[in-house]
Formats: sequence, C-alpha cells, structure tokens
Amino acid sequence: MIKINSVAIPTPSAFQVGIQDISKAERNANGLMIIERIATKRKLELSWSYLSQSSLASLLQAVSGVFFTVEYPDPQTGALNTGTFYVGDRKADAIDYQGNTMRWKDVKFSLVER
Repeated sequence: MIKINSVAIPTPSAFQVGIQDISKAERNANGLMIIERIATKRKLELSWSYLSQSSLASLLQAVSGVFFTVEYPDPQTGALNTGTFYVGDRKADAIDYQGNTMRWKDVKFSLVER
C-alpha cells in the first residue's frame, strides 16, 4: 500500500491523508482577504496496532533520513502519488518482552510533504 524509498512497509492499521494549503493571507485596505496559495502539501498519518521488533526496527530505519521518497494512495487524485517527505515524532508502546524480543503496539507517526 505504501512504499518508502521504493520499499513496501507493513500495511498500517490506520491511514489518514491531510491536504494542507500553504498560503500567505492578509487583508487589503478595503478589508478584503487576499490569499496567495504558495503550495498544497500532504500530511500522512500512519499507525499500526501491533508490530514485531524486527518490523518496527525496519520501519523506523526507513524513515530515519532527513528526507525520503514516499509512494502512497492519494484521495484527491485517486491514484498512487510519489513525493518527498520527512517524519514527525515517532511513538511506540511496548506490550511485553517474549523470548528476548520486545513486542510493540500503537506505533504512530506522521509523514509531512517537503
């Protein structure tokens, strides 16, 4: 469903696409709002209910660069889009420790288009 640097990642349990307009807005002398749309960017919010240690490590390594390429389904275009993104804060809750391996739940982060 989603690829980072051309490598498929585990399918998220939840996936949200935010469409954000980057703009400069101000009112003119007549009180009319003037908006200059600079760009439209995507914010992808992803979460996984459960991940193994190895899956989580691979996922976090995939987003460890400052910028990376993401291929994702876009609701506006109805197609797969590719863009350059960076990652926001990453969160993972530990479930338990089994056989010398940690298991993880409620893994979440956002990918923001550059």
